[in-house]
Amino acid sequence: MTKHDDPRIRIIDRRSLWKGFISLEEVTLEQQMSGGRTARLVREVHDHGRAATILLFDPERRIVVLVRQFRLPVLLQGEPAFLIETPAGLLDGEAPEVAICREAMEETGYRIESAMHLFDAYMSPGSITERTSFFLGRIDTSKKVAAGGGLAHEGEDIEVLEIALDEAVAMIGTGEICDAKTIMLLQWAMLNRAALAA
Repeated sequence: MTKHDDPRIRIIDRRSLWKGFISLEEVTLEQQMSGGRTARLVREVHDHGRAATILLFDPERRIVVLVRQFRLPVLLQGEPAFLIETPAGLLDGEAPEVAICREAMEETGYRIESAMHLFDAYMSPGSITERTSFFLGRIDTSKKVAAGGGLAHEGEDIEVLEIALDEAVAMIGTGEICDAKTIMLLQWAMLNRAALAA
């Protein structure tokens, strides 16, 4: 699992707690602390693979294509459970740029000829291994090739939304958009307005 060795960290034991859609592992480690002492720590690590997400943007109409779908963990927190998000999914062994083009087509019905890689980020590095690749895909919303909506056999029931970029950004402030990856991509878009039109 570890490619980068850090002399301050020594893995003592790794124990699988659960293997399913996600994997949960208990890791016992020793960490040399900044004051010089060594601390023995036990942590649970959740792994379900790498992921990718994409901001679909129509430069002519200045709109983004987002999706709305059910998220059980949000419901369990007592919040509205249908979140507005950028299309995303697990890589399932594919290269990030291949996987995100597949996911965009499944979820929105737009064929992406080329996805521009923007950056990678760990979404919750305190307990989750997931590293997400972020992309931009320029589209022409008049050229949708399929209905989208996700894959029924995977339990997906996805609503496709077309929203003006400025309106989508304003929805962050109102709480209507509260998904981290979506906020990151919309903020990237606001910081890079000139690049969006290029």
